[in-house]
Amino acid sequence: MAKRVGIETSLAVSEVAAACDVDVVAAYPITPQTHIVEHLADLVANGELDAEYIPVESEHSAMSACLGSVAAGARTFTATAGQGLELMHEVLFVASAMRLPVIMAVANRAVSSPLSVWGDHSDVMAARDVGWIQIFVENGQEAVDNTICAFKMGEDHNVLLPVMVNLDGFHLSHMIEPIIIPEKEEIRRFLPPFDYPLPLHPDKPVAMGDFAPPVIFTEAKWAQEVNLQKSYDTILRIWKEFGDQFGRYYKPVEEYCTEGADTLLLTMGSFSETAMTAVDSLREKGKKVGLIRIRLWRPFPFEELRKAVDGTKTLIVFDRAISTGGPGGPVASEVKAALYNLPRKPLVVGFVGGLGGRDVTREGFEEIILQGEEIARNGSPNEYEIYGVRE
Repeated sequence: MAKRVGIETSLAVSEVAAACDVDVVAAYPITPQTHIVEHLADLVANGELDAEYIPVESEHSAMSACLGSVAAGARTFTATAGQGLELMHEVLFVASAMRLPVIMAVANRAVSSPLSVWGDHSDVMAARDVGWIQIFVENGQEAVDNTICAFKMGEDHNVLLPVMVNLDGFHLSHMIEPIIIPEKEEIRRFLPPFDYPLPLHPDKPVAMGDFAPPVIFTEAKWAQEVNLQKSYDTILRIWKEFGDQFGRYYKPVEEYCTEGADTLLLTMGSFSETAMTAVDSLREKGKKVGLIRIRLWRPFPFEELRKAVDGTKTLIVFDRAISTGGPGGPVASEVKAALYNLPRKPLVVGFVGGLGGRDVTREGFEEIILQGEEIARNGSPNEYEIYGVRE
């Protein structure tokens, strides 16, 4: 029987990756994800995990090694953060295009410059179009659960795609929380052995990732897009199967106190739990407010989002990344695009905040909600609002 234990979230992710019987870990240390791969190295060195641990010279090399191991039929895991994700950027496209289900934890971190080791979403937002399934989690339990689900999602023969599990750097990665880590036998009942259908073998040599002239390149990219979109139903099925076995259910868009809400706040990641307390506080004061959270970032949950905001007047989107020189936050931009053609839609107000690890308190989210409602009533000269900036 699985027990609830107090453990750092990074270590819990390592423990559950090991319990999923990974065959290969290729890794390079970078704050704030280092504890994940460091603990996996300990497990291998101590004989607790029978896996090949590959210490590489960079994140680019880490992802390249992962491609080779998955292509040979090995269950593969890695982790990175911030600049590390950007250094492996070009290889991320290869993993998805070649349908190699690498599983990766990303301890989201601000991207330089100036140098910051603290968390925001600028790293993953720069990688939003790489063709991976991308999931956001809010606490340690969700990080553990979705790491397990990620293996089953990516390795499903109808999917065969890499999966990125995003957990906020420091605000989540280094927090000690009470977490239920399923027993290995429970995980094995849920997660079948990895069975890659087209493994490389010297007795049957094949070419992978060949040169594509213009006459076929568009078809190849369209096939990749169709495959990612088709993964949606499998993702939903696997989340339901996980919930049926473990009692914890996940959805692409999750709601909190949305019944009868005239104003909704939209968040992603660990700040969502603080935002819940702000909603509670404003509800006690008679405000008709609620919260929605996007868990599944790719493939984007268009219909679930549209359903969640139906009937609300104002939607306030809180981004932890900024599209420099553009319309503000990348999440707000995509939300506006997703709602654009609806005959009845809320007014979308974008906020950017929490950059470089700066906290946003309960009072801060209350202020964001109230300011967003004021903008909805009277307008603003700005394309978006920046929260907490010192003049």
